[in-house]
This record gives sequence, structure tokens and C-alpha cells, in this order.
Amino acid sequence: MTKKRHFIILFIPCHIVIISLLFEEDTVYIDQPLRHFMDKLASKSPEPGGGSVAALTGSLGAALVSMVSNLTLGKEKYKDVQPQIDALLKESEKLRAEMQDLIQKDTEAYGALSEVYKMAKTTDAEKAARTAKMQEALKKACQVPFEIGLKSLEVAKLAERAADIGNVAAVSDAGVAVLLAQACAQSAALNVKINVNSIKDDAFNKDTWTRMQQVMAQVAALEKSVMETTYKKMG
Repeated sequence: MTKKRHFIILFIPCHIVIISLLFEEDTVYIDQPLRHFMDKLASKSPEPGGGSVAALTGSLGAALVSMVSNLTLGKEKYKDVQPQIDALLKESEKLRAEMQDLIQKDTEAYGALSEVYKMAKTTDAEKAARTAKMQEALKKACQVPFEIGLKSLEVAKLAERAADIGNVAAVSDAGVAVLLAQACAQSAALNVKINVNSIKDDAFNKDTWTRMQQVMAQVAALEKSVMETTYKKMG
């Protein structure tokens, strides 16, 4: 992340004190206005990119599950499922927080990879060091979207529960949640794939991509099921 130095001038009788403070210009994205993230995303900056968008998409899905839960809690009509809804809300909020953290982790992983591309590659020793660092950075850059993909499946599972037992008046939101989970899974998969294509570790690549495909298949099945439930409940 880029950093900007700011100065604070304090006027004290007979003295002028200048305090230099170093701030991160791009602090944690989730703590910034949405416009800041969108403007940076639309720029030519290498980050944030598709991986962070995948995490944001997943966090939005989890947030919708939380909304459905909150709209169900305390409702007499749903008194029989209050314990399950309470548990669902706790899980969705935990997952939302984890996805929000991954928005930042993806930008940091890609930022580290970008730094490796700048390494010297004149001598054989420099080339060897750069290649080793590159492979290490590529694996880290791959692991973040892979984790996002795994969590997309959790979002889809929570959306299924929200659609099944949540407030029918908010069932459309459970449907949107599972669609976001699907978008998150597919987006994460694209970011995993582009990284494994450059990683020179066949065992790592095969295991990672096979598991990612399994996640995509499970999320797709859940999307189909939840959307059927959603439309059925809407009449």
C-alpha cells in the first residue's frame, strides 16, 4: 500500500513544534467509503482486483443472510425456529467478517507479488532468487482466492438455511445471497486458475484446482436448490 507523509504544526509559546506522521494512504478498504474502493478498482492500480471483488461479493451474500435472520428474530410467526435463526445469524456475521478480511488479504498478496516482478534479473544468481521468490509469492496469491472460494460454499449453505426457515417476506434476499455465493465461487476460481497456470508445482496445482472445482460444483447445486425454494415461496 502506498503511504503519504503528513505534518502537524503545533504552536506553543516561544516554540513551533512540527510533528511528522506517516499514514497509509490506502488503509483497510473495508474501513473506507465504498466510492474509494470503487474508484481504486476502476483505476490502473494493480490492486484491488478480481480477488478482492470476489471476497466483497461473498461478504455481501453473508450480510444478506444476516439481514434475513434479523428480520426473523423476535417474530411470533417464527417462534419455533428462533434458536436456529439465532445460530444462523452468529454464523453469517462471523463469515461476513472473515470475507471482509479477505478483501484486504487479497490486495496484500497481489501487492507482494507485484514487488517480486520488480526484482533484479541481470545475473544468474538474481534470476534464481527472483524465480524462487516468484513461486513463493504466486502460491500465496493463489491461496487467498482459494480460501475465498471455500468460504463461498459456506455462504451458499447459510443462504439455503435462510431460505428454508427465514422470514418468507425476505426470502428473495436469501435468493440473492446464494447468487452472490455463486458469483463469489466463480470469481475466486478464475483467480485461482490464473495463478496455478504460473506455479511450477504440479502436485500443488492439481490438488488446489481439483478442490476448487469441487467447491464450484457444490455451490452450483446449492444455487439451483435455493433458487427453486425462493421462487416457490414467492408464489
